[in-house]
Amino acid sequence: MSVSNGGLPSEDSATIFSTLPGQFPNLVENRDQKIKTREFLDASSGAVILVERFGKVFTPVIYDMNGNIKKITVKYEEDRENYEFLEDMILKQKNLDQLLVVDALQWLRRALHFISRFFQSVIDDTDNNNNTQDLSIFVKNAYKETLERYHGWIGSQLFNILSRFTPNRQQLFYQLALEKHHKEDHVLRDMRQFTLRMSSCVQKLIDFYQEHDLETNDRV
Repeated sequence: MSVSNGGLPSEDSATIFSTLPGQFPNLVENRDQKIKTREFLDASSGAVILVERFGKVFTPVIYDMNGNIKKITVKYEEDRENYEFLEDMILKQKNLDQLLVVDALQWLRRALHFISRFFQSVIDDTDNNNNTQDLSIFVKNAYKETLERYHGWIGSQLFNILSRFTPNRQQLFYQLALEKHHKEDHVLRDMRQFTLRMSSCVQKLIDFYQEHDLETNDRV
């Protein structure tokens, strides 16, 4: 995200991405590095702030994400030194057969995957010079790619309703631009960077869960 003197975003270029409490680690060039737990939790809280801009109808998503962030945070605060890295904490919990946090991170990761796929669809649509106003199809597609296989009938119906109330492109960009007009370029610039980092983090966690046989496919 662009910054001005002193490392702070200039007022003209600032977007909601500039105001978030944290950023996901940059794993694009170094896929072998571990994920710092505090950094991940702060960035995930930032992702929740983004979802809040979608409107109150997305409250169930916000509630679920915040609940999982809290579960992980509580465990992290028990032993910050040994749980500095997310992977170390999860493996320790697995070895102790304490799966509450393992499950919480799994669901949080899935929600982040959903958000990243939605944003990537918006980015791709822009790059193809479509600038589609109705973003509901992007929500539906992101849901099918990331969450649908884990949801039963109730969960599927909930997201079907959410998609109908998705803000259109103009409304969403206005919200992400801190309620300012004519800042699409700034929003897209920051959305690209945020999505790239989030997606790389999500993929690392997907691979980690598969490698250590942590993934569950139960429907809820």
